[in-house]
Amino acid sequence: MKSTTRGTLAAVLTCVAAAATGAAAAPAAAVPVPVPLEGAETALGMELPQIAADVPAPKPGVPDGPRYVEGRFLPERVLPQVPVRGGLPGADLRAPVPRALGDDFDHIGVSAPASDLRSAAPGLDVDAPLTAPDGENFGMPETKLPQVGVLAPALQTVPGANLMAGPGL
Repeated sequence: MKSTTRGTLAAVLTCVAAAATGAAAAPAAAVPVPVPLEGAETALGMELPQIAADVPAPKPGVPDGPRYVEGRFLPERVLPQVPVRGGLPGADLRAPVPRALGDDFDHIGVSAPASDLRSAAPGLDVDAPLTAPDGENFGMPETKLPQVGVLAPALQTVPGANLMAGPGL
């Protein structure tokens, strides 16, 4: 292989590795979705609540493939868990409250920002009703009870919210 071909191949592999590392470290992006109520405010002649939402886009990850274990006929994790990275949707709500909490408080608001969410789909672990080939038994496998296991799904997030009250939030 020529040195220019090797250099080009090394550069491509470096870029692919950097992109994979950057994609794994980047948090999920949320798309802001405003709810337009300005026309209703004008038509009704009153102040209406302001509502906005953040909708995250889920990104599937790379599954942890089957692992071969000595003494087993089939590999572990026959159906691997697929990690999915995304986020919980966020919301932002501001509503007028006409002096219900006192003279200085005429608005109330709730802000729940979109938060990262890491999850893994359920997986399956199966072992056949045969052992590995046995050298003492002329290379023939022996029978055993079959084994089936379900890998539980995983879910990890840290949601948060803020409740506010004040003038003209």
